[in-house]
Amino acid sequence: MQQNDLFFTLALLQVEGIGDIISKRLLQNFSTAEEVFKAKKTTLAKIDGVGKLLIENLKNSVVFQKAEKELLFIEQQNIKALFYQDENYPERLKHCFDAPVILFQAGNVRLEEQKIISIVGTRNMTTYGSEFTKKFIEELAPLNPIIVSGFAYGVDIVSHQVAMDNGLQTIGVLAHGLNQIYPKNHKKYIAKMEQNGGFLTEFWTHSQPDKENFVKRNRIVAGISEATIVIESAEKGGSLITAQIANDYNREVFAVPGKATDKYSQGSNYLIKTQRAQLLTSAADLVYMLNWEIKKKETKPIQKQLFVSLTEEEQKIYDFLFNKEKEHLDFIAIACDFPVFKLSGILLNMELKGMVKPLPGKYFEAI
Repeated sequence: MQQNDLFFTLALLQVEGIGDIISKRLLQNFSTAEEVFKAKKTTLAKIDGVGKLLIENLKNSVVFQKAEKELLFIEQQNIKALFYQDENYPERLKHCFDAPVILFQAGNVRLEEQKIISIVGTRNMTTYGSEFTKKFIEELAPLNPIIVSGFAYGVDIVSHQVAMDNGLQTIGVLAHGLNQIYPKNHKKYIAKMEQNGGFLTEFWTHSQPDKENFVKRNRIVAGISEATIVIESAEKGGSLITAQIANDYNREVFAVPGKATDKYSQGSNYLIKTQRAQLLTSAADLVYMLNWEIKKKETKPIQKQLFVSLTEEEQKIYDFLFNKEKEHLDFIAIACDFPVFKLSGILLNMELKGMVKPLPGKYFEAI
């Protein structure tokens, strides 16, 4: 986005009464934000949602002062401004009607990867939730997904940490401007996150981490990803809001089940019970439901697969599939005498070894 276009777009977003939806409507009717400010009142009045008060607000020169100040910060701090019509804007988020017109980006975020998931949950994380999160991300690491979360206490920061430990790109979506960090205790993670990932926010430098901002940023967490995973949640909480938004965006939602008596499993169990989320017990469940396929290195000779070490259980499954063109997960479970939840994990390990290939419709074939 050119500097001049960015300046006027920033100014447009500061006009009182104009949010993401109205600003997009205006930009659809005019070639640039600058043209919006130059437009005649009679022309503006014809646009749905634009009334007399908003037209008068467009004449307030204070918005240009605010835009100039923000643009200076962007330039000095090497911030990237992602415009919703540009190629570098998160592709999935583009299709959300209320997505931010501009996202501010810090770090080394690379959104070319297609496997993007959001992990959310309570700030009061239990040992059960922590251990599940670590194992879950470790098992997904060979697929090189991008891990998105909110950089808050609990599930968020653990997800970011485990992602970094496994060399995965991780993105923190903030509820405030990039001139600060919240919570302050998490400043120690900034440098490492920005090396392989970084931060996104729609909020300006004057924005504080107010309660309503956290609710607003949840739509970015849900919209940017292919799927949202709720690790732990109480009966009420921000992660349930994120799950609801993801459902509204027609995205996949998963929840980790817990004991009925556990406070921080009540929200997750409710999502599963009401069919607002699919049950998640391992990384294999996610890989299977999203139909993710592990890419093999082209330089790796197929002949080497003959010498892969298989466990007794894996060998039994491979021998069964070897004589089949392809077979459904349920029939594999019956023929090999494994419960489906266990079979899913074994098949994922075999896929990582390059011995089986998942196919659409819960089918698998031997390689």
